[in-house]
Parts: sequence; C-alpha cells; structure tokens
Amino acid sequence: MEETQVLISGGGPVGLGLAIELGQRGVRCLLVERHAQPQPIPKGQNLTQRTMEHFRFWHAEAQLQAARTVPKEYGIGGMTAYGTLLGNYHYDWLQRELVKAFYATDNERLPQYATEAVLRARLAELPCVQTLFGWSVEMVRQGGGVEAVLAERSGPGRRTVSAQYGVGCDGSHSVVREQAGITETKSDHDRLMVLLVFQSEQLHRLLSRYPGKSFYNVLHPSLEGYWQFFGRVDLGTTWFFHAPVPPGTTRENFDFRRLLHTAAGAEFDVEFQYIGFWDLRVAAADHYAAGRLFIAGDAAHSHPPYGGYGINTGFEDAANLGWKLAAVLQGWGGPALLDSYDAERRPVFLSTATDFIERSIAVDREFLRDHDPVRDREGFERHWAERQTGAKGEVNAFEPNYEGSPVVFGPSGSRSSAKGAHQFKARAGHHLAPQPLSRGGTVFDALGEGFTLLAFGAAEHQVARFREAAEREGMPLAIVTDTQADGRERYEAPLVLVRPDQFVAWAGTNTDDTGSILRRVRGA
Repeated sequence: MEETQVLISGGGPVGLGLAIELGQRGVRCLLVERHAQPQPIPKGQNLTQRTMEHFRFWHAEAQLQAARTVPKEYGIGGMTAYGTLLGNYHYDWLQRELVKAFYATDNERLPQYATEAVLRARLAELPCVQTLFGWSVEMVRQGGGVEAVLAERSGPGRRTVSAQYGVGCDGSHSVVREQAGITETKSDHDRLMVLLVFQSEQLHRLLSRYPGKSFYNVLHPSLEGYWQFFGRVDLGTTWFFHAPVPPGTTRENFDFRRLLHTAAGAEFDVEFQYIGFWDLRVAAADHYAAGRLFIAGDAAHSHPPYGGYGINTGFEDAANLGWKLAAVLQGWGGPALLDSYDAERRPVFLSTATDFIERSIAVDREFLRDHDPVRDREGFERHWAERQTGAKGEVNAFEPNYEGSPVVFGPSGSRSSAKGAHQFKARAGHHLAPQPLSRGGTVFDALGEGFTLLAFGAAEHQVARFREAAEREGMPLAIVTDTQADGRERYEAPLVLVRPDQFVAWAGTNTDDTGSILRRVRGA
C-alpha cells in the first residue's frame, strides 16, 4: 500500500492550489484528478486581488499574468445593462480596482483551464507532491488514518493509498463528501441555465462602444432578477454566455442563436463550440470536515456564477486549510486548529450566498418589478443611477473575515462573515492590508512561512516576550521591525500578529501573557 501525508481528491484549481500550499511547506501529498488535461470550458474567470495574492505566495503570479487571454492594456472591467446589451442604460459593475489599495496584487481575468495549466506547471516543480492525472478516488474510508482506493479512468489500474488526512476537492458531486457522510443543505431557485461557448467577431465589433469591458450582464424584466451574462474568453473572437432557459430545453429544441441576438439587441455571426446545462441553486455542506476527511471548493459549497465569487472562495478554502494541515503535521498546530477551518470558512460562504448572491437576485427582481423606463422614465433613471452607487458599495462590502473564529482575538460576540469593510487598520480576523517598509518593498515581502510579528514602534522587551514565547511553544515566528510611520501607523497598533494566510490573529500593545496569545492562535 502506498503512503502519503495528505490525499487530495480532485485536481481542479482548488485541489491544485491546496497541493501547492502543502507542497511548499514540505508536506508529502498525492493529488488525484480524473481529467488528464484541463477541460476547455471558460468558467471561473474573475480572479480577485486576494486570489492573486495566493498566486504570489505560490510563486506563480508572473506565470498567470503571462497566460492572460485578454491583453492587459485592453482592460478587464464589467458592465450592467438594462433590457439588452446594446440598450440605452448601462453602468460599470464589479469595479474591483476600488479596493486595490488594500491588497498586494492586482486582479486578473482568464479562463479556468488557463489558470489550471499555470498551477499544474508550478505543482510539477514541487518534489514532495505526486500527481495522478487520469485517475479518480473510487472509495475512501477512515480509522486511525485515511485509506482510499484509486481507479484509472481509461484503464484497468487500481491502487490503494493510505494517508494521515484526506481532502475532497472533487466538485459538487464529491465522492469524498458522500462517503464521509457529510450532508448538504440546498436552496433551489428552480431555474434551468444554459452555458454557451461561441465564436463571433461581429459581437466584438458591436461592443467596441464599451472599451475596456470584458464581462457584461443584462437585466431584463422577464427574467425576474436572473441575469443574461456575456463574457470574453479572448479579445475579438471567443465568448461565453449563460442565462435562464425554459424547463425541458435541450440542444435540439431551442434556438440559442436567437437567444443571443435578443439578449444583445442585435444580430451577429455565431459559431457554437459548446452547449451545456445546469440547475441554478445554492448548496452548502453542513460541515466541512468529518474526522480526518475535509472538503473544499465546490465539494463544500456551490452557487450561481454571480459576482465571480466561486473560484475565489475555493482558493481561500485551500489557503486556509493548507497552512493548518501543515502546522498539525509539523507538530506545532494544536487540536483546535483544524476545527477552525469549518468555523472560519463555512460562515463566510453562507454569508457570501445570502448577503451578496441571493440578495443581488432579490434586489434586481424588486428593481425590475418597480421601475420601467416606458412607464416612468424619470423614476427609472433616478433609481438606475442609485444602483451604480450600490455597485461600488458591494465591492467594498465584500470583505471576508474571521472575527468569530476561536483562533483569533476578534471582538467579543462577533461572527465570521463575508460582509465587512475594507480598512487599513489591523483588525483581528481580517485580511492584512500591505504597507511599505523603510528598507524597501512592502510588509508582504517580509512575511514568514509561519506566523509573523510586525513590530512597528514597539519596545524591544515586548518583541522579546513574543520571541521567547514562540520558542517555548515550538512554533515558527518571523519578526519584522520598523518605525510606526510612512503608512505603517495606519495599522493603529505597534504589534500585529499575522497568520500564514495573511490574516491578522491579534493586534495590540499588551504583552503580559504572550504565551496565552500564541497558544490560542495555534489552536492549542
């Protein structure tokens, strides 16, 4: 029987990211993926600034930027239109540049298969990660560890593997989730959706009136708040489109060309490359772990592709779980650390689904019901202008945080959520905003692989207390010292304890009991 430390079922973007996170920390893992090559369906395209920070720490940021299918000089902005894509009413949407200052990297956009190719190439550079492409996990069970039976997808091969932990990154029909006995709660919107991938040079010319835009959603009164969505795959030729269609629609019984023309408000050439269907629903696992088995990405949660949250949420799962598994396997992570994965990530997804995705559908439905430019042009235009302001607010308000986590020092009685506000202040449970260092570069350039103590204007004896406590606890702690000036005063604390995933665990001045602080943040 083969042995490894972590078995990862599923080698899409989340599984690949988790394998890199573990592999860079010296954890032996086996990644099993049923597809020999990335599948050429252009989904999961919007990569946030936060996701690009992961690629930076995974040493793949430049490679991802080089893989872009839309030139950087063109732009990757979004737009919302009313009635038709070429209609009279539209505004900029999902302007992630509004929160750029709070992150160390810029956002990107490219098809998921291109992202996966970059991740596969990076993974191949890590000697402690083994990959089996073209294989799948057929059975998984656990006792003192995890045991799995692997099956070759296009052959008779069978292998048995034992691991200390297993992670299902194997999609919405997860074998790991099912065999671990983890149940799901679903919210069905009772809508059949179509995904079209097509080529059209004429559509590119039609949309030249909207320079710098790469994705567009159309609000139409008949759709009751659900979108018709166009997205560029490259610049000038290839597109994808998803929208609700009537129940019972098939490839053979529906005029998809007419659907595209109606949504756009003009006719153009169309050459279909792919037609697929899916049901519009939100699903969340009731737990993200059972014993030594964990789930991440679509295996743990799925939702409509509204707002570009899906792939980014999955990458954050990988980053969160990865450092915690490594800490436990390396001996310094305590028993509560792995439990905090569910406690942090599950509430964030539930908030994303409720406070952003489902709320967006409800708000759009109400707007379309109450306002009509034919019936009341002045009232429609006034509320349409208000929606543009709301679109900016949504970008700032999406700020996933772990204030309610048991392993951070968040405010008493607070909850982990996707809803917050971007600030430069270092707040326990929140993502750290980068600031410059006197020696050059930024704080993010100096963060360690484990925890990092930022000591900006702190007394030496305070720093020494943390250093000595970390040695007693046997946990890695990098220390970065500097003055509390040149932007670093924005943290509003001379001492900031940063986790390996760049979230703040603690910030303050009191160092009387640094041992208790470190024991809590490492889950002891």
